[in-house]
Formats: sequence, C-alpha cells, structure tokens
Amino acid sequence: TRSYPSYWIYRDSRGEWRWSYAASNAETIAVSSEGYVRKSDCQRGIDLMKGSSGSPVWTPEVDKYAA
Repeated sequence: TRSYPSYWIYRDSRGEWRWSYAASNAETIAVSSEGYVRKSDCQRGIDLMKGSSGSPVWTPEVDKYAA
C-alpha cells in the first residue's frame, strides 16, 4: 500500500519514465517536467528534488497580477 507523502515513478504514453509527488493528503502537488528514457535518470530527478529543500524561494519585486 502506498503511503503519503511519497513520490511515484511511472511510464507515460510514450514509454518514458516520469515522477509525481503526492502530499500527505494524497493530492499530487508536483510532477516531472520531462520524460526520461532511463528509469535511473528519473530517480536522479527525484533525488535532485529531495536535495533542494534548502533552496531559496524567489518572488518578483513587482507583482504584475497584484490587485
């Protein structure tokens, strides 16, 4: 049985490997932006995401959509 939060690795309709990440409520909140030919490359993408938890968050100084 799948537990949450967790990553899911799967093959897409083109046969390429992709990942998705589901939060503790089982809702998908992130997906790979590309397909990978090798499953190991897909796993590397997950490893990069896991390692980026300390990365800064950037927000534009001017929000052109602000009311």
